Amino acid sequence: MRKRKKNIFAGRVLEIEGLEDLKCEQAFELSDASAERSAAACTVKLNKEPIIEYLESNIALIDELISQGYEDKATLERRRDKMKDWIENGELMRADSDASYAAVIEIDMNEITEPILACPNDPDDVKTLSEIREAGLRTKMDEVFVGSCMTNIGLFRALGEILKGEGQVKSKLWICPPTKMDEKQLTEEGYYSIFGTAGARTEMPGCSLCMGNQAQVAQDAFVFSTSTRNFDNRLGKGSQVYLGSAELAAVVALKGEIPTKEEYLEIVKDKITPEMMEKVYKYLNFNQVSKEELEAMVA
Repeated sequence: MRKRKKNIFAGRVLEIEGLEDLKCEQAFELSDASAERSAAACTVKLNKEPIIEYLESNIALIDELISQGYEDKATLERRRDKMKDWIENGELMRADSDASYAAVIEIDMNEITEPILACPNDPDDVKTLSEIREAGLRTKMDEVFVGSCMTNIGLFRALGEILKGEGQVKSKLWICPPTKMDEKQLTEEGYYSIFGTAGARTEMPGCSLCMGNQAQVAQDAFVFSTSTRNFDNRLGKGSQVYLGSAELAAVVALKGEIPTKEEYLEIVKDKITPEMMEKVYKYLNFNQVSKEELEAMVA
């Protein structure tokens, strides 16, 4: 059946609006997803504030790279100076008022009341937790993977908060942050200790299971993953892969199965309260750490 489908996103440019206050790291998740759908490009309309925040962080990082002798110094300086210039004089790109589109897809976020998953092994076969139960699909999961370029440090904190104090998980749990900087920061904040207590296997930062190159799941395993794709054999031979969020991955690992909507909401609301949101979903702003901390991150 999948062979007869047409990818309507292939070669097109996606323009995403209505989420102007997203952090740049969050916007990158959406643009990464568009690349996985073979889109030619993707733009996410943001306000200036999150962009300036991101650029100021990168300026601090570039200055530290230069001070530690990274090359090419002239290239790094040129990039830094262009960022500074944009902060002072930059203009946001906006769609023309009379722009025409191949299609306009409107999503009312208020109508989304539970997690949505991509079901095995087709990124277009999406169902909510409730719909998975209604369809009678298998919910027991052998393995859980949290990683890939679609994740960021905030999602690993959320994972840790949900796992905290719960002991050993029931599914085999793989954890692989995308960068060494993320790994170092999560270690310093104590999250790697939580992962260890949960019995997770922590992989060297990078792609890991997402590409199936550093490691693979067991043959014919049922897997819940935060990775970018669930095509046949992507994570391991014969693997059947659900795609979803890091928060849901934590609940799946704890229970050993995909939860009901009610189970998920009950666990997450107790583990990640509104008061914790800012602390958990915080990104690496290099201009807000000490000189010593930044030196250690870059070294």
